[in-house]
Amino acid sequence: MDVEGRQCSDFMAMRKDALQENKERYIDSTVTRSMVHGAYPRPGLYNKFFDQDMQPLLEVVQDTVGRHDTFALACTARTYEEQGFPGHLNCSDNISAAYSPYGIEPKKAWPAINFFFNSTIDPNSHQLSSEEAWSRPGDYVVMKALTDLICVNTACPDDIDPVNGWNPTDIHVRVYNEDSHIPKSIVHRPYVESEANMTKESAFHSRTSKLTNSFSVARDLWLADHYDATGAIDEYWYCSQGVTIQDMSSLRKYDIAGTDAEKLLQLCMTRDIHKLSINRGVYSLICSDTGYVIDDGTLFRLSNHVFRWCCGSEESARQLKAVAEKYKLIVWVKGLWSSMPNLAIQGTKSRDLLSKIVFTQPNRPTLENVKWFGSTIARLNDRNGESFMLTRSGFTGELGYEIFCDHSSALKIWDTIMEAGQEFGITPMGNEALEMKRIEAGLMSAGAEFTPDVDAFEAGLGFAVDMKKDYFIGRDALERNMLAPKKVLVGLKTEGTEIPSHNTPLFVDHQQVGVVTSATYSPTLACTIIMARIAIEHSTLDSVVEIGCLDGHIKRIPARVTGCPFIDPKREKARI
Repeated sequence: MDVEGRQCSDFMAMRKDALQENKERYIDSTVTRSMVHGAYPRPGLYNKFFDQDMQPLLEVVQDTVGRHDTFALACTARTYEEQGFPGHLNCSDNISAAYSPYGIEPKKAWPAINFFFNSTIDPNSHQLSSEEAWSRPGDYVVMKALTDLICVNTACPDDIDPVNGWNPTDIHVRVYNEDSHIPKSIVHRPYVESEANMTKESAFHSRTSKLTNSFSVARDLWLADHYDATGAIDEYWYCSQGVTIQDMSSLRKYDIAGTDAEKLLQLCMTRDIHKLSINRGVYSLICSDTGYVIDDGTLFRLSNHVFRWCCGSEESARQLKAVAEKYKLIVWVKGLWSSMPNLAIQGTKSRDLLSKIVFTQPNRPTLENVKWFGSTIARLNDRNGESFMLTRSGFTGELGYEIFCDHSSALKIWDTIMEAGQEFGITPMGNEALEMKRIEAGLMSAGAEFTPDVDAFEAGLGFAVDMKKDYFIGRDALERNMLAPKKVLVGLKTEGTEIPSHNTPLFVDHQQVGVVTSATYSPTLACTIIMARIAIEHSTLDSVVEIGCLDGHIKRIPARVTGCPFIDPKREKARI
C-alpha cells in the first residue's frame, strides 16, 4: 500500500520449497510477461506471476493503480554512483539484506516487480523512461500466495529523479488471514479526480460465471468475453440467425428529471428533443463547443419531464450537470450505473421469445407495438411479475430488444428468458461476438471511431446531428467544419484474414492518408472488414489504399473502400 502517494515499491518472492532444495526460484518477469501476454498481470484471467519453471507464485487479486513496471531492475548502488551519489541507499542492497538470513545469495542488481513505477517504452526510439508514479495515497495491490513464499518489499529510496515525486515515503505491507475473502477487482475512476471505485460482479454474474471463466473489465463490472460451450463464432451465428442474451450492465444509465429537463437536453443533444414523444427513443450525441463527440447514446422519454439517457461514458453526466448549473435550470441528473442492470436480447427470434413472457398493462404499448427505438414498461408473464423497462434497441444491427431492471429482479428475469428461450435455441453471447456484429453493422464506438479530437462528422455520426436545430452546444463548430471537411469515416475490405489493430496507418504510395479505427473478420462476408478514418480525397468507393503493417512500409495489405455498414445498410433487419 502506498501510504502517501507517488511512491514506488520493489517486490520479490521466492519459493520456499525450492530454497529447501538449495535452488532459487523467484518471480521471473520475462516468463510472467510471456505467460500473461502483457507487461504485467492484472486481476482477471491473466493474473499470475510465474517463476523460471513457469510455476505460478502469486495471483493479483486487486489493483487500484494498474500502472507498474516489470522491465527495469531494482535500483542499485551503481545506479546512484554513476550519477554522483556514492553510498546512496538502494533497493537491490535492501533486498539482499532482507534475504540474507534465509541463506539467499546477495545480488548487486536484483530483478524485481516495481509496483507503482510509471515506466514507458517509446514506440519509436524503444527507450525505457519513467515519470512520477500514478499512485495516490492509499492505493494498493492485493496478491494471493499460491505456495509458501519468502517475500521482500522495499520502499524505493530514489530521491534524485521524479519516480517517487522527489520525496520517498513509506510503503505499508498488510498480511491477511488465509481464509479472507477478497474479490478480484481493479479500480474504475469515472473522472481523474474521482475516488477509487472497484470493479464488481454484475447482477447476472452468478449465472454467467457458471458458463465461462473468460471475463474482462467493462467500466466498473466484469462481463463475459465469450462462453465455453460456444465461443465467439458460434455466438455470432446464433445472433445472426436465432436469439442471444447478453449482459450489458456496464452501460451507463442516467435519469434526467425536472421541469427544465427538456430544455437541458435540447441544449446538449444534437437531436431535436422537442420532437421526442413519450415511450420513444432517439440515438443522439453530446458534443463539446468544438464539435468533438463527448458521448453517444440513446435517449428515451418516460414522461413529459423525465428522460432516461443510456450512454457509454460518465462524461455525459459531467456535461449535463455543468450546463444545468450554467443556465440555472431546475433539473436533476441521477446516475443509475449498475444499480439498473440490463440485458440485450438480440436476433431474428428475439420478438418470438419475448412474446412468451412479456406482459404490459393496457395503458402501455404492447410488445408488438414497440417499434424501432420505442419503449414500454413491462412485467414478466402477468401483472404481478417482475417489472422492467423494455426498449427496441441494441448494438448488433439485428432485430433486438434491451431490458432494464432492478438489481433484485435480475436473476428471475435471466432465468425466465433462458427457460422460455430453449425452444428458440437461445445462447448467451459475449463481447467478442458483439464486436463482430457491431463492426459489420457500422456502429461507431467511443475510443475507436470517436476520440476527444474527432468531431461528429469525422466520426461518421453526421446522421445523428440535426443541423436544422437553431442551437445545440457544438453546432457552430460543426457548421464551420462542414464547409471544408478533411476526413471521413469509410469501410474497407481486404482479401485476407489479418486483422489490423486500432490506429494502424493507411497509405497511398508513401503518404499516410488515414488510420484504422476498428477491424474484425466477418464470418458472413468471409473477409476482414475495417472501419477507417481517411482523407476525403481517397474516400470514393472502390479506391484502393494500403494498410501499413509492421513499421507501415515493410508490409502492406491492399484494401478497397466500400460502403459502411457492411451488411444491411438500410437497417432493415432492425426495423422489422
